[in-house]
Amino acid sequence: MSLERLNPASLSPPRGFSHAVTATGGRLVLLAGQTGLDRHGRIVPGGLPAQFERALTNLLTALAATGGTPSHLARVTVYTTDVAAYRARSAELGAIWRRLAGRDYPAMAVIGAVRLWDEEAVVEVDGIAVVP
Repeated sequence: MSLERLNPASLSPPRGFSHAVTATGGRLVLLAGQTGLDRHGRIVPGGLPAQFERALTNLLTALAATGGTPSHLARVTVYTTDVAAYRARSAELGAIWRRLAGRDYPAMAVIGAVRLWDEEAVVEVDGIAVVP
């Protein structure tokens, strides 16, 4: 199984994502959206950074249950109820990403949402991985 991250020179240089990811071999793993819920079903306190860290940890926990690692992520979508806050905290959120998932960036998108399923949630993360 291999993932190849492609970033054409004719596109703006990516920061914290890859423009394209190709996958060869392996199992396709579809990861459900994860919010900042703790193991008791409560949103963690601390606002966007704390919720992002918990949501990403939850996503990576689900991925690990399939035998996958962060490097197997091919695509991640981040939904947020406050895009301006997400942009303003992007350096902090990027540091959280690198600490938990490393620098093998998947193809990514950040999408603004009016609200998420968990009413107190300000961020949700889902993904697609290819696991050997």
